[in-house]
Amino acid sequence: MAQNARSVPQGHLVSTIQDLSKRDISLHVLTGQGAALDTTTASGKMVFGIFAALAEFERELIIERTKAGLESARARGRVGGAPFKMTPAKVRLAMAAMGKPETKISELCDELGVTRQTLYRHVSPEGQLRNDGKKLIIR
Repeated sequence: MAQNARSVPQGHLVSTIQDLSKRDISLHVLTGQGAALDTTTASGKMVFGIFAALAEFERELIIERTKAGLESARARGRVGGAPFKMTPAKVRLAMAAMGKPETKISELCDELGVTRQTLYRHVSPEGQLRNDGKKLIIR
């Protein structure tokens, strides 16, 4: 899978090009609007360095804006992520059902709309609350 310059730290881009040049391998951009980048020339190296610096700057701006947006949402009482699959009512139902020997776990999971892993994270096989189940009921 190809990566763009923003997804690779600037130091890595520059060190990769330096490593390639030590092995007599150069970078030539052949296509694209105004694409005349050749890392064997001084001007090509300069343009590459500028592009790498701009990509790193843009990446840092995106990180800063994302963090600011998350902080703003939290200040307004918004919480990110998907809503919990388990509800206090589902946990209580699971506790009652898990203690019975005739309960089929796969059917219970289907009825609750959760995976087996989620069920066991909240309730033990004996029907006892686990930490995540306790946290959910206390909320």
